[in-house]
Amino acid sequence: MPPPAVSTAPVAPVVASSSSAAAAAPRRPRSLRLRVTPYASVSSSSSPSTLAVSIPPPPPARHSRKQLVGRDGAPAKPAKPRVFFLDVNPLCFRGSQRSLGAFARWLALFFAHVSLRDPVVAVLDGEGGNEYRRRLLPSYKAHRPRGPGTGADSRVIDVLRECNVPVVRIDGYEADDVVATLTEQVLQKGFRVVIGSPDKDFKQLISEDVQLVMPIPEIGRWSFYTLRHYVAQYKCDPTADLSLRCFIGDEADGVPGIQHLVPGFGRKTAVKLLKKHGSLENLLNTAAVRTVGKDYAQDALVKHADYLWKNYEVLSLKRDVKVQLDDRWLSTRDSCNDSSVLSDFILKFNEGQNIRGN
Repeated sequence: MPPPAVSTAPVAPVVASSSSAAAAAPRRPRSLRLRVTPYASVSSSSSPSTLAVSIPPPPPARHSRKQLVGRDGAPAKPAKPRVFFLDVNPLCFRGSQRSLGAFARWLALFFAHVSLRDPVVAVLDGEGGNEYRRRLLPSYKAHRPRGPGTGADSRVIDVLRECNVPVVRIDGYEADDVVATLTEQVLQKGFRVVIGSPDKDFKQLISEDVQLVMPIPEIGRWSFYTLRHYVAQYKCDPTADLSLRCFIGDEADGVPGIQHLVPGFGRKTAVKLLKKHGSLENLLNTAAVRTVGKDYAQDALVKHADYLWKNYEVLSLKRDVKVQLDDRWLSTRDSCNDSSVLSDFILKFNEGQNIRGN
C-alpha cells in the first residue's frame, strides 16, 4: 500500500504555547473510541490501513513521594518534577517512508505509558535546519529526506495542539539544537528532563537529571535510557560521549569516523584515551606537545586533528538557539482530549488510506 499522501500546503514556522488549546472547552468525546487492550497489542508491524492504537485506562494512583522512606528509614527525598521533550520528526517515519500511522501509534503510547500527565513540549526541525552542518560536512544526513513533509507537518501540529502540547519549531535549527537549549533552561528551573527520541545525538546530554526514552519498533514500546544504562553500554561517562563519537563517527548521519583514515584506531583506543584525558580538546592539546599513546594513535591525533575538530562541530548540539522557555509549558498537561483527538485522527487517516486504495 502506498504511503499516505502529503499535502503541499505551506506551513509557517510556529512557536506555540499550549495556553490557547488548554483554555478552550474540552471537546466532547465522539462515539468512536480507541479500544482498550493490553499494552502488547500495539504492534510495530501494523499495516497503516488497519491501524489500531490502544489507550489503556490511567494507571492506579501512586503513593505520594512523601510517604516513601529511604533505606535508613528516613523520608525519601521527593523526586524533581519531570518535563518531556518530544522529538517529532523521527516519529513520522516507518523505516525510510513517511507514515502518519507510525506517528499516531507512538504518540498514543507516549501519552498512555510514558509521559502520562507530565508536561510535554513537542519540537520539530526548522526550515533549513541542516544547512549549517551540511556546509561543514556535505555528507551530513545527505541520504535522508528533509523533514516529515509540509502536509504531514500541518496534521501533526494540529494533533499535538489539540492534545494540549506546545509545539516549537525554529527556522535554521534542527530539533536537536532546540531541545538542547531548552533542556538547559528547564534544568535551571529545578526540573528533570526526559527526551523522547530514537536519536543517539541526545546521549551527549545524559546526566542524573536528563534521561532518554526511545521508541523500540521491534517490540512496539518506549524504553527509558538513563545514566546507568549509558555507563553499562559504553564503559565511560556521557560527558565524553561527544568526544567519543568524533572518533567513531555516526554512520546514520553520514559522519565518517577516523577508522577509514587510520584502520587500527577504533572504539577501544578512543575510550582508553578519553578515560585518561577526559575530552577531545584535552587529548588533542596534549598530543600536540607530547606522546599520549602508541605510535599509530599519536600520529593519528597529530595528523588528523582538523578532521576530528570538524566532526566535533558537526556532532555537537547547540545550546544557544534563540528560543525562550515559557513557564506555562511546565504545567501539568490536560489529557482530557487525548482519546477523542487521536480517534478522530486515526479515523481520518484510515479513511484517506481506503480512498486511495480504491
